[in-house]
Amino acid sequence: MDVQAIAKRTWAQVGVLPKRDTPSIRTIRKALSAELRHAPARDVVAIGEALAQNTPRWLGLEIITKHRAALASLALKDVERLGLLDSWYAVDAYGIYISGPAWRDGQIGIAAVKRWAKSRDFWWRRAALVSTVPLNAKSHGNGYRTEDTLAICTMLIDDREDMVVKALSWALRVLASRNPGAVRAFIENHDDRLAARVKRECRLKLTTGKKNQPKKKPKAGS
Repeated sequence: MDVQAIAKRTWAQVGVLPKRDTPSIRTIRKALSAELRHAPARDVVAIGEALAQNTPRWLGLEIITKHRAALASLALKDVERLGLLDSWYAVDAYGIYISGPAWRDGQIGIAAVKRWAKSRDFWWRRAALVSTVPLNAKSHGNGYRTEDTLAICTMLIDDREDMVVKALSWALRVLASRNPGAVRAFIENHDDRLAARVKRECRLKLTTGKKNQPKKKPKAGS
């Protein structure tokens, strides 16, 4: 299978789209996934990696995650090689499509995620937190993993990089949907260390089920 030729062809298709928005690009991804349905797992990984060299990186990562055998074939070296982290959307696609599922399914261990949480690169620190989302999101199955999630959250509790603070809130809010008691206790126990944003958003999630306070409708005649 000519990996580079397939990647080049796919990017050419993206390049001539009248509108390069997510739905349009995803149409191309779905067609390629159908073409690769019976392709060898490692060929699909190679194609995904080649596509992920360009933006939007999620296109290549989605090709891998939508091919069950390709995703299952990933080892730690593959997962880290696919970590082309240079924006919040690249990080989030990586955590949701690659690193999170690999961790959830036992292909990588928490030691690797803890190492990312200690990185000087804030994108990797964000990736550590986003990787907890597939552990707990109902749409991803496999129950939930409170201990692992809170271990990573604790490591980054004092981090005030905005992208990390937002990811910490996200990680806790997703866990709150599965284990609200644990998140409530975590917030209470670390009230003096958590960023105000995290406490506000998580408390709203716990009480209203939403991230932000609903906007009040203006009164008639106001």
